[in-house]
Amino acid sequence: MRLLAVCQVDRPGGPEIGLLRLLRRLEARGWEIALTSPGSAEAPALADAGWPWEPLAVGGLEQGAGARAVASWPRARKLSKDADITYLNGTVAGRLLPALRGHTTVLHVHDIVERVPRHWHGADLVLADSKAVGGRLDPLDVHVIGCPVELDAAPVPAPWPARNGGTGPVVGFVGRLIPRKGALDLVKAAPAIRAARPDVRVVIVGDDPYEDEESDYATAVRASANVDHVGRVAEAAGILGHLDVLVLPSRQEPFGTVVAEAMAAGTPVVATRVDGLPELVVDGVTGALVEPGDTAALAVAVLRVLEQREAMGAAAREHAARFGADLYADRVEDLLMELLPGNRAEERRRGLHDGAAT
Repeated sequence: MRLLAVCQVDRPGGPEIGLLRLLRRLEARGWEIALTSPGSAEAPALADAGWPWEPLAVGGLEQGAGARAVASWPRARKLSKDADITYLNGTVAGRLLPALRGHTTVLHVHDIVERVPRHWHGADLVLADSKAVGGRLDPLDVHVIGCPVELDAAPVPAPWPARNGGTGPVVGFVGRLIPRKGALDLVKAAPAIRAARPDVRVVIVGDDPYEDEESDYATAVRASANVDHVGRVAEAAGILGHLDVLVLPSRQEPFGTVVAEAMAAGTPVVATRVDGLPELVVDGVTGALVEPGDTAALAVAVLRVLEQREAMGAAAREHAARFGADLYADRVEDLLMELLPGNRAEERRRGLHDGAAT
């Protein structure tokens, strides 16, 4: 089976990392993979992922970008010609759907959207990261599939510098320094956390890699004397086991992959009660949920979870198994096979069954 994956950015963020995890597993199961993204081979990013790659511009979010993306339609049709399935990874990539009538298409929505464009009805399969995402996609027929997590991510050294004799717990945020992610709320809660537990260290890991210029929000986070800040870490999943509590005080969060990754590492989570996060965190069992923007409640929740860190960490790791990348690939592949013509789908299923039998 041949799958063409269309990415809307070159530098991998959460949606692209999840896609790469899926594609590796599909390839291991016999799928032929090809990849497109807007960049050039001279500045490789996704172009270096290891599969045949072609540039395809789908436009950004700036005004007029959607209209300019129409210029890419002929190339999109050409690249999709030999693919059994064209997998549009993200709503911006969904701009290509009008060009791909007659091709088998998947639209994977990772965002909380305000409206459903008419041309999205042309997708043969619509996937959503969470019930919160899927709930915004009426009247489309949506399959909620979650996001894939490597359950045994290779550990990497903690990126924050060691303190002399410091053995206290570490509470941290990992993610982009943008208002939607809420890192500044943890900064504001840090004095109350440390007033109750002076041994606690609060760390902020991340930058805003998609901004060309420094944002006021990121500057405010970095300027705080109440936390230790380190920049973006390439293999972020590998550092989450060094945290005693992960804090994600988002104002909007379609899924929260870093939450699932922390849980897989046995780290309990304090998160906000928004969008997809309550689908991941079981309040009082795998961590705690608070209202967005309530920094006092955030501090209290962090202190409460620290007191139950061992039990909640064990429960978090157990709950994270449902997000495992292998199970995720099973779910997605089953849906993809339903799109194939009858004989080919049956041949594929028979091949999988025969392989399992041997």
